[in-house]
Amino acid sequence: MPGIDSCALRKILGCYATGVAIITARTTANDHIGVTVNSFSSVSLNPPLILFSLARSANVVAFFRQANSFAVNILGHEQQALSNMFARPSTASWTDAHFTEASNGCALFVNSLAQLECNKAAELDGGDHLIFLGEVTGLHLRAAGDPLLFFRGAYGTYSRDQWSRIPPADGSLSEFAVTGWG
Repeated sequence: MPGIDSCALRKILGCYATGVAIITARTTANDHIGVTVNSFSSVSLNPPLILFSLARSANVVAFFRQANSFAVNILGHEQQALSNMFARPSTASWTDAHFTEASNGCALFVNSLAQLECNKAAELDGGDHLIFLGEVTGLHLRAAGDPLLFFRGAYGTYSRDQWSRIPPADGSLSEFAVTGWG
C-alpha cells in the first residue's frame, strides 16, 4: 500500500469543522497547566466519557500524563485570544486568564460555553499522539453564546439564526437542532 502524504492528510482533515477547547490540569507542583485542542470528542453517555488527544511532542504532554484529573473548557467565539494564548502553553500567562477552580482544582475559564470536570480513565496510544480518556464527574453550562470553531486552519463561528432551541421535555439541558443553512 502506498504511503499517505501527511501534508495532504492534514489539509483533508482540516475540512472537518471542530469546536475549540482548552484542557486544564494541575502539575505535581500544583501549578495550573492548559493547552488548546480541537481534538476533543464525546465517547459515551453511560458511563459519561470524553476524550482528547495531544501530540507526543507537545511540551505539556508529560504534565497531562501525570495528572489524575483535568477540565475541559469549551470556548465561545469571543475567546479566540484565550485560545491563541494556550495554543502555545509554554508562553501562556495565567495572570491574564480569568478563571475559577473546579472541585478537582483545575482551571475553569470565565465565559466558556461549557465546562467538564473529569478524572483520567485511560491513556491510549494514538500513533504520534496520546489519547486521554476522561470520566466526567462534573459539568457546567452557560446560558447562551456562540461557539469558537476551527476550519481549514482558521477560526470562525456560525450564525445563531441557523439553529432553534428544542424545549427539553424533562427540564434537563436543552438540545439544539438544525433549521436551515441560510
